[in-house]
Amino acid sequence: MNIPVLIEEENLSKAWCKVFQYIIDNAGNEITPLILTLTGFEEDKLINNELNKDLAKNRLDSIEIVSETIFPQSLYLFHNNSRQKLFEVYIGNVLPRIKKIDKRNRSGTYFERLIAFGDTKKNQLDIIIDSLKQDSKIKRRSKSQAAIFDPLKDHKNGVFQSFPCLQHVSFYKSENGGLIINSFYAMQYLYQRAYGNWLGLINLGKFVAQEAGLELERFNCFVGVEKLDHLTKSQGKVLIGKMKFDN
Repeated sequence: MNIPVLIEEENLSKAWCKVFQYIIDNAGNEITPLILTLTGFEEDKLINNELNKDLAKNRLDSIEIVSETIFPQSLYLFHNNSRQKLFEVYIGNVLPRIKKIDKRNRSGTYFERLIAFGDTKKNQLDIIIDSLKQDSKIKRRSKSQAAIFDPLKDHKNGVFQSFPCLQHVSFYKSENGGLIINSFYAMQYLYQRAYGNWLGLINLGKFVAQEAGLELERFNCFVGVEKLDHLTKSQGKVLIGKMKFDN
């Protein structure tokens, strides 16, 4: 549907349901564009569990597997919130296995692009965190942006490009002293990717905030095309009914 949609929420699960319900209730299978903004990052266990069960039934990745392509939260916690250990183990041990196990990752992962971008393997997150930790009077916002899309690698002739859908993320210290994370998707699949993507970006924002001595204040996401995938609207109504979502 070519009408801009703005979703404001304080709960990730409810935000996803609002987008899902909007597409079900209106003509077409797309929102162009979607703007999502969250100031609270809690989840509803019922919604999360029902979506994960449905994804598993259709042999699709869980919310958590999708989220960890953007930020490997479990690895970070396993290494006692050590930033450098996270980076070292991910690049040295985890990433090679991920690429070997799943051919969809042959072009890399989002987290790889954030900590080892391009031929020079630039660690963009280190630069961003160090910049945010500097004196607040220094406001070079360009230092707080991270590229995901690499035109030298990602411009291809194929009709279908699965990676990367996430193009760009930026971080900004607000007037309140909190951290705001912004993200941009050219296109996103609502059913099999959006919830996990947003969870991964929120975890990324929390990580950067913690490393910079800040609190995550807001998560914003701009999606050029948000598309209902895999399910018919009738199937979508059944799924959201199980979630007992009251819009």
